[in-house]
Amino acid sequence: MEALAEMNMMFDLMRTPEGISPVERLLNQFEAHETKEEQSIEIYKKTVGETANPANRFLLQMIVSDEEKHRAAIHAMAATLKGSLNWSKPAGALEGGGVVAAANDKLSAATDEFLRIENEGIREYRILLNESSGYYHGLFEVLIGAMIRDSEKHVELLKYLKKSLESA
Repeated sequence: MEALAEMNMMFDLMRTPEGISPVERLLNQFEAHETKEEQSIEIYKKTVGETANPANRFLLQMIVSDEEKHRAAIHAMAATLKGSLNWSKPAGALEGGGVVAAANDKLSAATDEFLRIENEGIREYRILLNESSGYYHGLFEVLIGAMIRDSEKHVELLKYLKKSLESA
């Protein structure tokens, strides 16, 4: 531990013009953004409650769901940074837990199947997108386009998961 402190002093690793480390600054930014996400979720929920049109309410509820996932992701990243700064493993952090080879092998196989399902879903959504063009003033196109982007995001997340499992 003393060697780490000496190295820090020698290279000035934690000094910034603002007096806090880049990691602390990033943590502050994550925490500030998390607060803004919470506030926007409350505003969206209030608006949903005041919206009579079923289609408009449905769209707003989809946004609320996404915003809640964003807030959860920001919270997990902030908890991970906080754990790194405090040398702890707080609840909700993205680090921790031992590597269990058998579980990783099973998850890796499942990930391959999930990738196949997501890619097949993207192909099917694209067909639906073409077939539903113009329905309900373009609403179906917007919804299907969002589902395609979500599935593409899922593929990206699954590829990252697969790569991290292979390097574990």
